[in-house]
Amino acid sequence: MAGLSYHARLAERLARPGLNPLRLASHNRSLFWALLMFVGLFAGWEGIVRYYDIPAYLLPAPSRILHTFWQNPVYFVSALLITLGEALGGLLLGSLVGILVAGLVSLHPNLERGVMTLAILVKSTPLAAIAPLLTIWLGFGVLPKIIITALLTFFPTLVNVLVGLQSAERDMLDLLHVQRANRWQILVHLRVWLALPYLFAALRVTAPLSLVGAVIAEWTGASSGLGRVMWLAYSNLNLPPMFAAIFILSLSGMAFYGVIVWLERKAIHWKR
Repeated sequence: MAGLSYHARLAERLARPGLNPLRLASHNRSLFWALLMFVGLFAGWEGIVRYYDIPAYLLPAPSRILHTFWQNPVYFVSALLITLGEALGGLLLGSLVGILVAGLVSLHPNLERGVMTLAILVKSTPLAAIAPLLTIWLGFGVLPKIIITALLTFFPTLVNVLVGLQSAERDMLDLLHVQRANRWQILVHLRVWLALPYLFAALRVTAPLSLVGAVIAEWTGASSGLGRVMWLAYSNLNLPPMFAAIFILSLSGMAFYGVIVWLERKAIHWKR
């Protein structure tokens, strides 16, 4: 019995995600291959630029880009912080509005057709046309950038959360109806929990996308931010700072995605 108890405890420990050696080994192999591909890509890039002696105003080498960053890291980091603030503000605003509208449609299904028509209209309007107007109306501050980012992240959040709220099975709804639960109680005690995985699926897309929205808004008029850095570098055909800003933006998008994945594991820990 003692041996059986030991093996049962061992099987339970191996079933835990953080303690499974097979899963850990698979994760390490995936990380190794990802790093190998990353290093190989930039090594090949460096070799091609040096072999063909490509000028920096056409394609700078990764070493040149890294040197440009280390020459003035405060300049790039301060621009990054401004863009991150705009992206985070727009992501929170767009996600909050999308969640509230999806909840409203879930409580009042008759509103779905009209709400989705307006949402598709907003989604179909090119941001390149809206951004200059918002800059003219609201100035060169942070507010136009947050609004542009919110418009970019609103629609994916609305669609995903609405699908999640409507994913309740008929048996679940019948059980709550038998217990005389109203629409609000069904929303809070059933639909919200079913919609959580859909919400985080939307955030995985919109979190990196919010950085793109902030940069696009900065291109239309800004005094700081990564978009401003990229625009100045492009205007002067000074590509090393532009590529440095692009790399910083890409790494920030990866970090945003990682944070969302971490939050998802904490929020819906019961669904591994």
